[in-house]
Formats: sequence, C-alpha cells, structure tokens
Amino acid sequence: MTSNQNLIDRRDRVVCRGVGRVSDVTASTASGAVITDVEGRPLIDFAGGIGVMNVGHCDPEVVAAIREQAGMLLHACFHVATYEAYVALCEKLVAILPHGPSTKAMLVNSGAEAVENSIKIARQATGRSAVICFTGGFHGRTLLATTLTSKINYKIGCGPFAPEVYRLPYPECSDFDGPAAACVAAGELARLRAAFGNTVAAENVAAIIIELVQGEGGFNVAPKPYVAGLREICDEQGIMLIIDEVQTGFGRTGRWGAFEHYSVVPDLSTWAKSMGGGLPISCVLGRGEIMDRVTPGTLGGTFGGNPVACAAALATIKRMESLRLNEVAAQCGATIRARFEALSTSVPEIVNVRGLGAMLAMEFAEEGDPGRPAGGLVRQIIRTCCEKGLLVISAGIDGNVIRVLAPLVIANDELERGLSILEDTIRDYTCGPAKAGVKGRK
Repeated sequence: MTSNQNLIDRRDRVVCRGVGRVSDVTASTASGAVITDVEGRPLIDFAGGIGVMNVGHCDPEVVAAIREQAGMLLHACFHVATYEAYVALCEKLVAILPHGPSTKAMLVNSGAEAVENSIKIARQATGRSAVICFTGGFHGRTLLATTLTSKINYKIGCGPFAPEVYRLPYPECSDFDGPAAACVAAGELARLRAAFGNTVAAENVAAIIIELVQGEGGFNVAPKPYVAGLREICDEQGIMLIIDEVQTGFGRTGRWGAFEHYSVVPDLSTWAKSMGGGLPISCVLGRGEIMDRVTPGTLGGTFGGNPVACAAALATIKRMESLRLNEVAAQCGATIRARFEALSTSVPEIVNVRGLGAMLAMEFAEEGDPGRPAGGLVRQIIRTCCEKGLLVISAGIDGNVIRVLAPLVIANDELERGLSILEDTIRDYTCGPAKAGVKGRK
C-alpha cells in the first residue's frame, strides 16, 4: 500500500516545485465532507478543495450525471459544434443569476480564465484599457490575473506584468451596514474619485473588479454602502463593474451570489469553483447588451464548456436547489460564527472574526497586536489540526487567517467535531501546554 510519505516523495521528484503545497495531506477517496488519505485515515474537510465542494465530495447525483454524459459525448468544441449541455447550463445560469432584464453567459475552464475574459469583454464594450483592482485581491495566476492579484508571493519573478492595471486599498471594515461602514465607504469612495485625477483618468477606465468577500486576501467583507457607491460611480463614468464571485458563489455566503447581499447588480461577474461540483468549469455572466458588443472569435477556447463539465454543473445546481443549500449555508455559517466569536473572547491572539454566510475566518496576531500578524502560529495550528484529523487552510497576505470552506452539506456532528478540534488546538497553542514550545511564529 502506498504511504502518505511515499506519495509526497514521488510528488517532489516529478512535480514542478512552483505548484504550491499547503499541507502533507494526501487524498484517496472522499464523500460528503470527509476525505480519506492513501493510508485509510479519514479527515474532516474544512477546505473543500479551496471552496469547490459546496455540495460535498462525490455527490451521487453529480457522479451519475458525469457518467451518463461521458458515455454520450466527451468533447466536440463548442466553437465547432453546438451541444445541448452548454446551452442548457447557460440557460440555467442566466435564470438564477440575472444581470438586469437580459443576461448572457460564456463558459471557460477556471476562475482565472473567467477573469481574463471578463476584462476582455469590458475593454471591448467600453473601448477603454485601464482596470482598477484592490489590495488583498486574488483573481488567479495567469498573467493578467496575476497582475490583478495583490499578494506578492504569488507573483515573484513573473513580471513584467500587464499594463494599465491600477490598485486601490480595499475598503476594510468590521461593520457591514452601520455607521462605521458608512464612514469607511465615504472615505474610500472619495479616494476612488481622487484617483481619477491623480492616478488614472475615469474616461480611460474600462472596469473596476472587486471581490465582495476576499478569498485569499483573508475573508475581508466589503461594506454595503461602499459597493452601492461603487455602482453609482461606475454608472456615472461608464465603467464596467465586475464582481468576482469565484469563491463566494453558489451558496457559500447563503445566496447564489454575494452580490445579492448588496442590492447591487454588476455589469459582469465571474464564477467557478463550486459551480462544477468538482469538475473544472467557469463562466462570465453579464448584461446582454454588454456581452453582445464583443467581436465573434475573441472569446472562448478549445475546452471551454466541456460537455461533461457542463453536465456536472447542471447536476450540481439542481442538487443545490433540492438541498436548499443557501438556507443550509446560512445555518452552517451561524454555527461557525457563534463558535468563533465565543472562542475569540478568551483567546487574545484572535483579533477578528469575519466573513459572510458560511464563508468565515479568524485573524491571528501576536499578543493581540494587529500590527504583528501571527502567520507562524497559524501554520502550527493548521499542521496540528491535520494530525488530529481536520483539514483546514489559511488565508491573508501574511498567512495569519484561518478560513473555513467546509462542504455546505457537512453533517452537524462532523461540523461540531471539526470545530472542537480547531478550538482545542488553538487553545493549546495560545493558552495551554504547547504555547511555551512555539518557535518561529512570526
């Protein structure tokens, strides 16, 4: 039998080291919210393949749809021959995620591809070239997406980067829709307006792209008044508002899309991850009149909207509807938030609990000082959790945020057990015997 270490050693011998590894966990099989490693040890999954498995691993109806489609049509290339699975999926997407009275879609393979194509659409629709993005943002690892991505560690040695990309501070605020949110919104919207005079002219800006809840950036949530103001400014200036829903979409925040919490509709949006139930597929959605300004042949690709991936996505969305997954996510999120907030009252190193719906995180800092991010502490907590049977991952520019992206179908007892493992481990490293032995936490 292959051992965990043997498989990791084999990986190290043949896989490019540029392909990151955040843990030494292996995976052999998976079901629901549990992954089993190659040695037969089960782990509760709080990572969800980085937010992909909202309907759970190997959902039987999704697997059945994949098998059925694989026996009929594996590939044709949608540019060459039109097939129903692509059209049916686009019909479903525009029905559940309307962008105004008329919505159109296009399918590709990954979140990064969706982002790249959304920028191409915005540039063609406006005849402009500049794009505004935000600190802490993550939009992928292709060249333009890497340019838009904030974290330096993801782009070392990858330049020169794409031109005409401008970055502003993300409107961070612990208040979603109260007085503090309004204050932060006013200041950051004023900064944006000033940027049109000192950084890039508004008439040159094709799009502003934003994550309403930053994924890799640490689950920062944009204040509602800021997003409303952003929509107004984009309308005033003829700028396309692109909302990146790659990690927030398909039930993760308790809605089909995070934008539904904001009473704002984007011009364009990008989706991936949980859309395919585990298979690689993504899309760009947009207002019909914008999508139709694009020159034929400038979008797409050989494998975009592969029929098997389309069948998986259709089955996944159907399961989300039958499971009432948005409601389930709200309940799951309430449980996680309550446990995190209770823990934060007795652990000074937890300086913030934040997120939206079931997309939740804790930020850690040395001795409770936000200016001293505790990335080393988080790494040790995560490593020990894995040893105890819980797979969990970090986020944030400094790696000092523990995030939860568990499958939304997770059973209550598995969720409680996973939260208990996480809490016990945190207490051990911050208040218990392991605290004195923590080395190199910075």
